[in-house]
Amino acid sequence: MTMSTIDRLYRRMITAMGVDGLEIPMAAVKFYRLEEEIPPLLLEYMPENISLTSCQANRQASLGDAVLISRENIGCIAAAITLGLVDQNEDRPLSGSRVYTDIMRDQSGLGSGFKPPTPKDFTDGTVYACRESGRTDFCLFGEADSGRFRTREIARKAMRDMAAIQPPVMKAVFFYSSEFDEMDLIPDVVTFSVRPVELTRLVQAYQYQTGKRISASMGAVRAVNADLIAQPYLTREINVSSYCIGARLIARYEPERLGMGIPFAAFEDLVRGMEDSRTGYPYHLYPGASAK
Repeated sequence: MTMSTIDRLYRRMITAMGVDGLEIPMAAVKFYRLEEEIPPLLLEYMPENISLTSCQANRQASLGDAVLISRENIGCIAAAITLGLVDQNEDRPLSGSRVYTDIMRDQSGLGSGFKPPTPKDFTDGTVYACRESGRTDFCLFGEADSGRFRTREIARKAMRDMAAIQPPVMKAVFFYSSEFDEMDLIPDVVTFSVRPVELTRLVQAYQYQTGKRISASMGAVRAVNADLIAQPYLTREINVSSYCIGARLIARYEPERLGMGIPFAAFEDLVRGMEDSRTGYPYHLYPGASAK
């Protein structure tokens, strides 16, 4: 079987790290804009009757299960905003069951009387400062929940500083693994879930090749969709994040893992740097470098 471009690059990178059995969970992310046609094959990977957060989709892809996310099935309204699938000021709730807002509904005890938040409720800070807003129905952990930010003003500041593809220009986002070779898709962004020792070597490889430093910009929420996907997509620069509450509690990312988002062109540079610098950075000698 012919390997895809992304699979070939991934395998080159892992081989150059020089540790037998090493696997670093990776997901490739491909955007489809409103004017673009989604390849019919990819439509087969759109879940039916379930929703997935971007954290879940990214993790699922890293485990080998490709998934197509759109306005219709994205499970997190905040991610729908960040990935350019909905307008951040839309004042009507998205229809249907959504993972993130279903948690709110279940903890509120309102059942069918629960009215899910709109994209605007996220943007104006109401959801993230649910306690200060007096919207205990938007809490995730019961009435004692402090919210994600102390006040709506602080929440709005956090949102302004967060990468987002707005106004909405995207039709869908495809998450897939390096082994997906039904078609040789070139991703917009590649994400890794890395241990700190692996992050060390990836940074070394990239800087060996480019001389560029990597500056981590991370926040308390929207880590996968904003920090690891939207920011690298918009800035064309690598970013690192410690993950967020949704990634940790909903997608269940492991405690020893950090997130790394890499534009595709930068990933190509990183792979070349990994190969060319292996004698200068003997990763196999680093404490904890052995595969787990």
